Amino acid sequence: MDDDRAGITEFLAARDLLLSARGDLTSAYQRFQWPRPEWFNWALDYFDGVLAAEHGDQEALRLIEDDGTQASYTFGQLSDSSSRLAAWLAAHGVSRGMRVLLVLGNQVELWESMLACMKLGAVIIPATTLLSPADLADRLERGTVGAVISRSDLTAGFGAAGQRGDYLAVATGEPVAGWLDYAEAAGFDQRYRPDAPTAGTDPLLLYFTSGTTAQPKLVEHTHLSYPIGHLSTMYWIGLRPGDVHLNVSSPGWAKHAWSCFFAPWNAGATVVLFNYLRFDAARMLDVLRDARVTTFCAPPTVWRMLVQQDLTRWQLSLREVVGAGEPLNPEVIERVRQAWSLTIRDGFGQTETTAQIGNPPGLPVKPGSMGRPLPGYRVVLADPVTGQPVASASEVTIEGEICLDLSERPVGLMVGYRDDAERNDAAMAHGLYHTGDVASLDPDGYITYVGRTDDVFKSSDYRISPFERESVLFMHPAVAEAAVVPAPDEIRLSVPKAYVVLAAGQSPSAELAAAILAFCREQLAPYKRIRRLEFAELPKTISGKIRRVDLRQAERGRGEQRAAGEYREEDFAR
Repeated sequence: MDDDRAGITEFLAARDLLLSARGDLTSAYQRFQWPRPEWFNWALDYFDGVLAAEHGDQEALRLIEDDGTQASYTFGQLSDSSSRLAAWLAAHGVSRGMRVLLVLGNQVELWESMLACMKLGAVIIPATTLLSPADLADRLERGTVGAVISRSDLTAGFGAAGQRGDYLAVATGEPVAGWLDYAEAAGFDQRYRPDAPTAGTDPLLLYFTSGTTAQPKLVEHTHLSYPIGHLSTMYWIGLRPGDVHLNVSSPGWAKHAWSCFFAPWNAGATVVLFNYLRFDAARMLDVLRDARVTTFCAPPTVWRMLVQQDLTRWQLSLREVVGAGEPLNPEVIERVRQAWSLTIRDGFGQTETTAQIGNPPGLPVKPGSMGRPLPGYRVVLADPVTGQPVASASEVTIEGEICLDLSERPVGLMVGYRDDAERNDAAMAHGLYHTGDVASLDPDGYITYVGRTDDVFKSSDYRISPFERESVLFMHPAVAEAAVVPAPDEIRLSVPKAYVVLAAGQSPSAELAAAILAFCREQLAPYKRIRRLEFAELPKTISGKIRRVDLRQAERGRGEQRAAGEYREEDFAR
């Protein structure tokens, strides 16, 4: 028991240091040390032992449905219901180390199941509700799943009861033949008592990444790497005890655990979710106002939709606003600043890590920059070809792949890719963890995103960053989304081509293409300008990230042949 208390004491000391150092990144970065307790179970030691024990009546979770109805749950209630669920699952054979696939929406059962599995020492495999039967089969097989907790209307994707593999099947909602009824756990007359302490290095989470280029990878995290690792995320967002935090994210993806589970509850904040059936920017703004949300995180796609509204119409309680998932265009940041006098602060991380780089509260924001390394992360830039660190100079901006120094391995970094030694060797080569993302580092220590290593390309021997050009495209009022990829060119090797999704009320035309290309010429140096444009829907992963690889392959397959509906700058030469 003394070892258990040592773990939670170490965790709380690190958390409180970051809370007290809010607004002073230099001090936080210098003083912070990752807790690395030998024994640690965040759900038992922190959620039950601190949040529920000391703040049991405080609202922990509020779910707002599309029809306006709401449900609220305190830390004490979730502690009790998750303990009953853990005991019920244990009675049905779920044990330490068993892999449990969760196919749930933003419903209270998701948070209960996460806590219960953590208490049991089971390994959680979060999954989106959008998976196809083939996707589910892949996760069952490669995840060696021993139990499934699924929403009842999604159980058909697993096949008939007689066709299922040998795993425990639990359904939430309406009863399903052949599946245990989740609702029975609420009446279970026992509370879970752990059979042994949990080692901090025990596996906790297995994420199937969405993948923009290949089959999903299995990212493994431990009882330390995400629960403790998300102290950096808490610091980046600027969360405080008692905050009301809303994050726009779908269950099954790492960002949901980042900002709907670990980071806000590490701070003792309330998590608010809006379960809309179809996204409506005005309704989301209404929810932010009526729920008195103080901290808000949303992906760039959502921010782009929000700024199409007259934001000055909403008087909000917001103190902190952040964007994550993909880099945020400076134009969006400026529109929010003008309306609310708040700066959207960008940050960077991956499924494989917690927040590595960010603009935390108090750090002056440089337009376009993701910020500086966050407490606990030693970031270096490496040559994308050789994998070796790029030498830095005090007065020169350098560029390279974002990497983490493994000589002081950050707690928030994954164990590795499960059952994939080759990919692990590549990711951890040269004493660095390689993110696969390219950025520049300026003399002030600010890091600016350039693109994925496989997205950056050359044109006339110039290195081309798709993101820089996409940011300019978005400044045009007719553009809702855009992706820039290389198109083959006999003289220049390749030229930048933009695939553009138009804003509501806009229609594709030669005149509009000419106007957009002309606008880009005004904003970009001659060697940077976009030379081809096509109006089209963008291929995306199931998590919403643009699959530029599909666009690149389409361009390579076409060669220099013009695509139907493609416009080129020479079409409008005067």
